Order: sequence, then structure tokens, then C-alpha cells
Amino acid sequence: MKLKAAFIFLAPGANWQTDRQTVSTPGVDLTVVGAENYADSVTAAKDLVEQGIGAIELCGGFGISGTAQIKAAVPDTVAVGVVRFDGHPGLNNQSGDALFG
Repeated sequence: MKLKAAFIFLAPGANWQTDRQTVSTPGVDLTVVGAENYADSVTAAKDLVEQGIGAIELCGGFGISGTAQIKAAVPDTVAVGVVRFDGHPGLNNQSGDALFG
């Protein structure tokens, strides 16, 4: 069975509804979604799950709080993973936790 996965990244001015693209390979369909903040990311994650996504990876801008928000927003059957940076270069070397709480 083909894995349907997503990667959500944080970027100033990103629109989770339009800033998205799917890459299809024989083994995985990966949907990449840009979101402006944690609130938009939660909404995007819920939408992705409704579309059948079974795994979500979060960019390094998500801190512990942001990751917890996504994990709480999706069913336990959805795997949630995180890329880590000490300070994310796309967020002025800060964690999303410092920016979005």
C-alpha cells in the first residue's frame, strides 16, 4: 500500500490552502504544505488527515509546543515526526515556540 505523507513547513506569508504541492513516487505521495503560524498548521494538519494522510513531518521551526499542538489535533493513528534545528534559519534563528507560543 502506498504511503500518503505530508511535510508542513513554517514561512512568513505562507497560505496553507494554496502553498502546497504533491510529489508522487511508486511508494509514497508526499504533500508539502507551507503555513504562516501554528494555528494555520493545525488547520492544515486536520485537512490533510481528512484527505487520507497517515504521516505528518514538521519542519525544524516547530518547537515542542507547536509539535504538541499538531499531535493533539490529529488522531493517534497519524504518525507525527519533527525535523530539529536549535534555531530555524527561516525564522530568524528562532523556534516557532518563541514566535507563535
